[in-house]
Amino acid sequence: MSSSIVFFGLSLFLLIVLMRTIKIVPQKQVKIIERLGKYHRTAEAGLNTVLPFLDSVRSTIDLREQITKIEPQPVITRDNVTMEVDAVIYYLIADPVRATYEVQNLPWGLEQLTLSALRNVIGQLDLDHTLSSRDTTNTQLREALDSATQQWGVKVMRIELKNITPPEEIRLTMEKQMTAERTRRAVVTTAEGDKASAILRAEGQKQSQIVNAEGAKEAAILAADGQAQARLRVAEAEGQAIMAIAKAIGTSGNPAQYLIAQRYLESLTNIATNAQKVVFLPFEATGVMASLGGIRELLQAQTIEPPK
Repeated sequence: MSSSIVFFGLSLFLLIVLMRTIKIVPQKQVKIIERLGKYHRTAEAGLNTVLPFLDSVRSTIDLREQITKIEPQPVITRDNVTMEVDAVIYYLIADPVRATYEVQNLPWGLEQLTLSALRNVIGQLDLDHTLSSRDTTNTQLREALDSATQQWGVKVMRIELKNITPPEEIRLTMEKQMTAERTRRAVVTTAEGDKASAILRAEGQKQSQIVNAEGAKEAAILAADGQAQARLRVAEAEGQAIMAIAKAIGTSGNPAQYLIAQRYLESLTNIATNAQKVVFLPFEATGVMASLGGIRELLQAQTIEPPK
């Protein structure tokens, strides 16, 4: 009975020693091993053995990128505007030994450094610059934190300002300013549209006037050409008529006298036709009679001329 108890106790002791000897470290983690209270080595991922009762695990460090949220904090800008700012920090532990022994509480120390950097960086900026240059502010904060956390073995990857909340009265003023700016842009856009529309209308009217002028010019040219051709045709017809009259009269009369007498009689006929009750006769009636006599002579000469 006693031997069984001794065997059971020995087995339990060996199991405890084995459990304290074998340490399995997960991927992307390391363990800080101390021997007799002093740093001994860093256990990498995988199977590791330690001396029981001499070695102990001080801490387990996660090597993945870690995220720390900074709660909203009051920050005063250079133009004395107090606003609420919160942020998110992304960092890596580059040196697990220094992160273990150089700082007592790494997350708390990183948070305090971030708050100090926020007050320093934003305190040098006006409200407008703080709201408009967020990327620049993030870069300045990352550089300030990175230089301060190097001695802790921490690499700050980036810091992002999430919300920047100005006071209520400042927010209302900004909304009014934004509304006025949008109204101004709308007025400018409308004015530019009216200007472009007026220019297009003027261009259209100009083109229309040019086309109308060119059409009128072409029409006048065609009309002039038509009149010229008509006059030529009339002149040709009159020439042919004169030649026919001259041929018919021959040497016994004057064709010019014949044509003058014909035009004279046509004029008298038109006057008599247009006048309803009054008939106008030329003052020199002898001229009319002479013309009629000349016509009579021409016709008689044409009648009695023997054929050739």
